[in-house]
Amino acid sequence: MAKVLMKGNEAIGAAAIKAGCKFFFGYPITPQNELPEFMSRELPKIDGVFVQAESEVAAINMIYGAAGAGARTMTSSSSPGMALKQEGISYIAGAELPCVIVNISRGGPGLGGIQPSQADYFQSTRGGGNGDYRHLVYAPSTLQEAVDLTIEAFDIADYYRNPVIVLGDGMIGQMMEPVEFNEPKKRDLPAKDWATTGTEDKRRPNIINSLALDPAELEKHNIKLDNKYKAMEENEVRYEMYKTEGAELIFVAYGTTARIVKNAVDALEAEGIKAGLIRPITLWPFPNKAFNEIPTAKALVSVEMSMGQMIDDVKIANNGKLPVHFYGRTGGMIPTPEAIVEKAKEILGGGK
Repeated sequence: MAKVLMKGNEAIGAAAIKAGCKFFFGYPITPQNELPEFMSRELPKIDGVFVQAESEVAAINMIYGAAGAGARTMTSSSSPGMALKQEGISYIAGAELPCVIVNISRGGPGLGGIQPSQADYFQSTRGGGNGDYRHLVYAPSTLQEAVDLTIEAFDIADYYRNPVIVLGDGMIGQMMEPVEFNEPKKRDLPAKDWATTGTEDKRRPNIINSLALDPAELEKHNIKLDNKYKAMEENEVRYEMYKTEGAELIFVAYGTTARIVKNAVDALEAEGIKAGLIRPITLWPFPNKAFNEIPTAKALVSVEMSMGQMIDDVKIANNGKLPVHFYGRTGGMIPTPEAIVEKAKEILGGGK
């Protein structure tokens, strides 16, 4: 298939339609506005439905309704808007409904700014709503990867009956790159016999709910959900190892930051310094096993567009084996390869 030059937000929207998404509910917020704008134009062409809700809270509850009816549905937002959706996401996870949620994140806290950020890591990987729940989190670093992961996210959501988050940032949303729309790998998906599609007097009505007043029943439900999350941890972890063989310094970075770190790794290599990169593609489940594949490493460096959030998972995965350092920019500031190279030299030279 020929490649098409597209802006990231629009490419993600086109990928969703390719995956069979027919319903989009959202609310405008920079820097993801081109995505709902694209869906508002393109969904009616395929007899789909676009609704600009009155708020982010309304949008996520419309997702609940459409997903409950068995439809492939999606919403998108940016950081403050995602904060407003958290209660609804918890309800959706509790009710075991599949959907795809895109976050093109920006600087915070609060309203913050409109520049790229990765400060929604905690919100995405820990679950910003209430209760014991998880959702798989994809972190694309290129627009092609954003397209591929968005397409696959719909199958993953249906397979596990669970929300899936695609976490980008302002650069992923706003940059332009050539992309192609490939067919996803086929999964045997379960029938949606739980959906509220109407009984036609042929079956008992399906009831979709996340309320369980009997504590024994709620505990049983949470154990069922936990077993599902363990299956995700077993089967859905993804990561990339870049020039890690023989490396004495290992960077850990995701998304667009990982692209910058790759340039730093190449620059260090040109100076005779062996460095590599572990790039989590799934932020949850986190690729803990990747940290067993770096026998020559002397130290780890978590590089993030935040004050340091992924570093907690890096420390857990490292399990005390190596020193863990941090380099980050925040508030919409973007790390440079030159600054990362200097940080690497400081660490290898014994600096703090």
